[in-house]
Amino acid sequence: MSEHRHASARSTATGPWVIDTRDLGRRAGSSRRTSRSVPAEGLGLRDVIAVPAGGAVELDLLLESVVEGVLVTGTARTVVEGECSRCLEPLSAEVEVELTELYAYPDSTTDETTDEDEVSRLRDDLIDLEPVVRDALVLALPQVPLCSPDCPGLCVDCGGKLADLGPDHGHETIDPRWAALHERFGGTRDNPEEN
Repeated sequence: MSEHRHASARSTATGPWVIDTRDLGRRAGSSRRTSRSVPAEGLGLRDVIAVPAGGAVELDLLLESVVEGVLVTGTARTVVEGECSRCLEPLSAEVEVELTELYAYPDSTTDETTDEDEVSRLRDDLIDLEPVVRDALVLALPQVPLCSPDCPGLCVDCGGKLADLGPDHGHETIDPRWAALHERFGGTRDNPEEN
């Protein structure tokens, strides 16, 4: 399994989400800041709200060498686009999340005492930030995006945007049991003179 781990790390070594930590060293207490912009088109909730075409995530991170690995803290920020789930108007929002993730050294106590999916790991002194950032950003996105918290949505009869139609907007509905009489004689029970 370790051969598979090393092969997958080498295959992503040139990716924009991967950070090489060799210059940090393994001396606890050493640290360095890094900032980068990484392409993230489509990151989000597909067909609901996501990073648009050509979009990126801005990372501002502190990497700190600790006894068990490299602790990564900082922020990830991006702009997402989608449509309001009530009125279907396009919307755009900036999302920022705080990150704190330990990447365990191979053969460290943390590496040996945790399951594969419990903690992130360094592979050949490389950190792959994509899974951590992706998970944090997706969890921060609204599952039901709204253009405003009080968006009234669309009229169920005509499909017009209720915010634009005004409070007096309405549609006359006829009880289906009376529909045949209405068609035959016209008018309504409330307005007999129309007959």
